[in-house]
Amino acid sequence: MENVHVLTRQTDSNGDYLPYGQIYSEQNDISHTHALVTQLQKTLELTKLLNIFSVEASRVVQFAGLQFHSTEGVIEMTGSKIEGENHAFDLMADGERLGQLIYFCQNLPQYAKQKLARLHTALVYPLRNALLFSRVKKLATKDALTGLNNRSMFDDCLYRKLERSRRHHRSFGLMLLDLDNFKQVNDQHGHQVGDQVLIDFANILTDCVRGTDTVFRFGGDEFAILIDDDNFDVSHILANRIKKRVHSHQLLKTHSVTTSIGFSLSKAKDIPNSIFERADRALYAAKKDGRDCCKTN
Repeated sequence: MENVHVLTRQTDSNGDYLPYGQIYSEQNDISHTHALVTQLQKTLELTKLLNIFSVEASRVVQFAGLQFHSTEGVIEMTGSKIEGENHAFDLMADGERLGQLIYFCQNLPQYAKQKLARLHTALVYPLRNALLFSRVKKLATKDALTGLNNRSMFDDCLYRKLERSRRHHRSFGLMLLDLDNFKQVNDQHGHQVGDQVLIDFANILTDCVRGTDTVFRFGGDEFAILIDDDNFDVSHILANRIKKRVHSHQLLKTHSVTTSIGFSLSKAKDIPNSIFERADRALYAAKKDGRDCCKTN
């Protein structure tokens, strides 16, 4: 007897038969969603996650840009453009709002919105894991008060800078800074005012440096800058810029807070301790020489 293949008709929620083409389409959607989940689970980087998702979403609708807005900031797919209308979807996972996914496209019909909403179910849990990873990573590398990179991040960056310096035979600068008269601010006016002084000074540093330089807070009133330049003159220009801003800042001026600065250029045989010790000796010399000045070593 010949084999007989029987196709079982499926029905929708109203009991009506579904067209075979629709059944196939929904099964195909499920298959794509499972494959997407597998791909999304391979990374905890938010941008990579969005890039992977954008490939599958582009099968549903053509869009010029895709962004995800959350408390971590705005993440967007590579090559994202703000063109056309923006269509926003709130993403939720177990009652928790993760953020908003925004598509930039000319038109987004209702059927496409429904398909995208199904795809979002594959995205939300990998996205929640990536957001959690991002937050934990920030806690490990960022200073909670000022938002600057912390001492742990400094140690890592300094090591990588030295390695790169040896490979490319190009020096870089290390600047150490601390605040003069800061202890008396805490003693006389309390830690709330002291914290504001630290925050404002951190903002001055980030405003003064270039995009290639990196600012750190070690704790207390101790700060550092890794300067991507092999010229002592650059360090003096930066130091004078910082001091000028400190002198003109109302809160720091009110409490007679200034900054002492020590600076050193890396050498071919440097290890992290050696360049740090030179910069620290320069900072000590600035303190000893009356404060509110910059010394090099």
